[in-house]
Amino acid sequence: MATRTSTKPGRTLLIFFLAIVVLYGLAALGGTWTPRLGLDLEGGTRITLTAVGDGVTQEKMNQARQIIDARVNGNGVAEAEVTVQSNKNIIVEIPGKNASNLVDSVKRTAQLRFRIVAGQPLGPVKAQPSTSPSPSPSPSPSGEASPSATPSPSGSSSPKAATSPSAGNNRPAPGFDHAVADPSPSPSPAASPAASPSGTPSSAPVGSDARVQQALAFAQSPPQEWLARQAAYRCPPPGESANIQDDPDKPLVTCDDQGNRFLLTPAVVAGTQLKSASYGTPPQGVGWVVQLSLKGDARKAFGDVSKALYANGGQFAIVLDGEVISYAGFQEPILDGNAQISGDFTEAEAKSLANSLKFGALPIKFANPPTVETIGPSLAGNQLSAGIFAGIVGLLIVMLYCLLYYRGLGLVVIASLFVAAAVTYATVLVLAKAANFTLTLPGIAGLIVAVGITADSFIVYFERIRDEMRDGKSMRVAVEAGWVRARNTCLAADAVSFLAAVVLYIFAIGVVRGFAFALGISTLIDVAVFFWFTKPTISLLARRRFFNSGAKYSGLSAETLGIDEISPDHRRLAGGRV
Repeated sequence: MATRTSTKPGRTLLIFFLAIVVLYGLAALGGTWTPRLGLDLEGGTRITLTAVGDGVTQEKMNQARQIIDARVNGNGVAEAEVTVQSNKNIIVEIPGKNASNLVDSVKRTAQLRFRIVAGQPLGPVKAQPSTSPSPSPSPSPSGEASPSATPSPSGSSSPKAATSPSAGNNRPAPGFDHAVADPSPSPSPAASPAASPSGTPSSAPVGSDARVQQALAFAQSPPQEWLARQAAYRCPPPGESANIQDDPDKPLVTCDDQGNRFLLTPAVVAGTQLKSASYGTPPQGVGWVVQLSLKGDARKAFGDVSKALYANGGQFAIVLDGEVISYAGFQEPILDGNAQISGDFTEAEAKSLANSLKFGALPIKFANPPTVETIGPSLAGNQLSAGIFAGIVGLLIVMLYCLLYYRGLGLVVIASLFVAAAVTYATVLVLAKAANFTLTLPGIAGLIVAVGITADSFIVYFERIRDEMRDGKSMRVAVEAGWVRARNTCLAADAVSFLAAVVLYIFAIGVVRGFAFALGISTLIDVAVFFWFTKPTISLLARRRFFNSGAKYSGLSAETLGIDEISPDHRRLAGGRV
């Protein structure tokens, strides 16, 4: 008796082909119909980093190589190559002609500090009115935040700055907030807006350590000497590095990318105290944010600062490599160490920043700017052609063998291989956009090797069907009985192949990881095609008289099965009464 799995094979095939259409739709969103090729096939970008300064050791060079490798290959299977050359240079070769975001990740040293903004930021020098900031000592901002230097968060000019936490819009102003919505109550009403001033005890949270207390005191009343430095400071032209010596124990005068000048307190939290960093969109779905989780004592320090700045409307700056990348107030005190930075980040900027923070700072300094050049493919074009030709020849041989041996059933093998090829190509296109998957010659080899795995599945299934028919069952019954036995064998074989690919991917480096990744993807595609195309197709063919009656070229004739003749009972069943 036929099982329920064979009753609606047409529906299964329809859903499967709709899934393929969706896959190609996703590939179309990527804007290209050609796979991303690797250094060996297409060439790419070479970055040469030259170590400078004293204390450059082989150990530090190797550590820097590992950090850079994690950065450029941290978003998928880009297969960038990172090598140490002559104990002085690190060579980074990135596939593709347009890899600017990866180039930025490589160059960034990612020295992260969290500092409190002292006083008010000053605008670019050319934008300053003739009346420069009053040198009057007092320190702190007046009771009302001066708008002269702080861009409005609601405007398009620069969402990096935040207004007072008391701004009551439905859309929160850019700033620090909990990374995950926290149902805990708001801070005590005692700390309300009037807060400005010149060092009222309420502005310094009880229990803060000495470093936080000193930083808050400096922000409330910055010394005249440092205010003068801020007023006299000139930001570097756009695109140029200021080469600032960022000492975490000293105040800092620096700029952001808009040319605003900042006086900042000594660092309160260091980048090394980050537990994790990631990027994404906030629950409201507006813009991109970088999510941070702090560890150890940094949680308390961050919480103490957040309470103080929430109370007095002060601002907190994130300083990366001596430059302010974001400054904002607090939407609420953050006491659990889980925060998100909102601002005018694009997706690429948020992604690059999160990766640089996640994979750490470089242990040595490199000459700035590094040497960036375009390189050609390392393999000649005829080698790629030869590899593709070998794959096509091997595929044709497999098809020809299956057609001669299985005859009519061999057509199912050929159709399944074409479907698997179509799914594989679409998957490569989608992964190139979503996971930076880069196709190299070893990767192509991994895809070709998977053809053998796919063919094995067909052979196991077809031989199970033949065994069942030799026992006198009709093809429709044999298809279902053989499937129950064959699927477990095929799943076991695919599981072993996939596990080997996973282990190889974890422990290998360079292009070998690309081979393992391609092999693993192809194995999963084999399972999908086998379950949702091959099996339903065989179930449909079992209803056709050409196959279920044992016709000569069906692959299921008495001669092919190795029996003298099909029994009368078998013929009766072949008539369709199952």
